Amino acid sequence: MKAIRFDAYGPPDVLRLRDVAVPGVGDGDILVRVRAASVNPWDWHHMRGKPYFMRLQAGLTRPRANRLGVDVAGHVEAVGRDVTAFRPGDEVFGFCEEGFAEYVRIGEPELVRPKPARLGFEEAAAIPLAAGTALHALRDRARVRAGQRVLVNGAAGGIGTFAVQIAKALGAEVTGVCGTGNVELVRALGADHVVDYSKEDFARAGRRYDALIDLVGNRSLSDRLRALTPKGALVPVAPAPGQWIGPLWGVAKPLLAAPFVRRRLLPFLYAPNGDDLATLAGLVESGAVTPVIDRAYPLHDLPQAVRYLEQGHARGKVVITV
Repeated sequence: MKAIRFDAYGPPDVLRLRDVAVPGVGDGDILVRVRAASVNPWDWHHMRGKPYFMRLQAGLTRPRANRLGVDVAGHVEAVGRDVTAFRPGDEVFGFCEEGFAEYVRIGEPELVRPKPARLGFEEAAAIPLAAGTALHALRDRARVRAGQRVLVNGAAGGIGTFAVQIAKALGAEVTGVCGTGNVELVRALGADHVVDYSKEDFARAGRRYDALIDLVGNRSLSDRLRALTPKGALVPVAPAPGQWIGPLWGVAKPLLAAPFVRRRLLPFLYAPNGDDLATLAGLVESGAVTPVIDRAYPLHDLPQAVRYLEQGHARGKVVITV
């Protein structure tokens, strides 16, 4: 089969399309014929080995695991003898560890769910990590309730397009922050208000929010707190800049400040789980959530897809077709 592999940290040029063996299937595994996968910042962070703290686990000088891709959609090709939830031919989507390949073995079938019937494979592959992160940030961390005001900073990106829709599904009044070219997109997703950051500063507009989902990390902590109600929740999701500790500082800084402010500072690292997939599938089937696809690339063009995503201007998700 064809699969993407990389043997050294570096830019997208380190990614190579290779011929490798189709994975074997253990008793508790399922084998999925991949039809689509999506590209996430997780992929290019691991590809580059940055921020450097990641190398403590991934390999100091070269990657221990030379494969990428955590979102997948496709057909079940085979199942292990202990698997009862799926059978060959089922259309599924979910989490994996090497989705940029023609076939992927998934050792935790609970991280896979039936593909929503109203979606194609590309749209389904766009869901798992980005939409799961948005769901956890809104429902579990900020505990958004009907009637609350929610601001999504970075509303046109991969997570942001899901966050706007999920916040609306939870009954919130949603404000999305984006650039001029994405105003109509964010409005079409259901945002009640759209802030064009080139024309207006959400932190100084005088409007206060019950929850701020920050997917950009481009404002000071004081600016973000200024936009919250006295008991409002700040949920920073975006990786902080820096080559050494990166996202850890985005988690640590709010935690260090938490004892000294009245607002709730709620950083987190998302842990994929099948229950979230089931919830998201329900939202999709009801029409409350629809994935936004910016661009689709064939498997051999994964380096170009990663380059595009690294630029930080994707509208929704970037996906790979297989």
